[in-house]
Amino acid sequence: MPKLSPEMTNARRDEIIAACETLYERMGFKDLTLKEIAKYTSLSRPSIYNYFETKEEIFLAILQREYWSWVEALNREIEENDAMTNDKVAEVIARTLCDHPQILKIVSMNHYDMEANSREERLIEFKKSYGATLKAVDRLLTKFCRDMTAQDRQAFLYSFFPFIYGIYPYTVVTEKQKRAMEQAIVPYVYYSAYDLTYQFVKKLLG
Repeated sequence: MPKLSPEMTNARRDEIIAACETLYERMGFKDLTLKEIAKYTSLSRPSIYNYFETKEEIFLAILQREYWSWVEALNREIEENDAMTNDKVAEVIARTLCDHPQILKIVSMNHYDMEANSREERLIEFKKSYGATLKAVDRLLTKFCRDMTAQDRQAFLYSFFPFIYGIYPYTVVTEKQKRAMEQAIVPYVYYSAYDLTYQFVKKLLG
């Protein structure tokens, strides 16, 4: 590949990521291919391999970007507030997470495959964004929930982040799924992602 400027390299990566996101709005993860993604970019499929070896790496890049954006939102809340009640902490976590719906969708549907089918260097870069998110939530709890010990905060993180993986399927339900629930006589009550997250965080905080 010819030597490109960092700006051009980033622009092409962003173009590939944007095409993937556009297609993901109307296609399932399994049906989405690099060949299909290439059709929505100015690059050929072989050229895409210069930036991403698999579609999973593209999704990992989307998730990495969203985690960094969530970190920024959490850090703004930490810096702009001198005090928060537990209810306010729950509201901030729920609101800032739900402002990043791609996190909820991608981690619930395809997270394991993304990590398994990405190069180690890509995975390391992603884990940095994930780790920064853990630290940002921990900073929020440390500043505003002063009754929590370090062990309490760790327990919170190890309960809250796995919880995120299950939010999307409970809050985005198709008509076919609703009909199946009715026929199976399984009661279904709709809650938004914000509702579920807020109530769960409140319970974790006591």
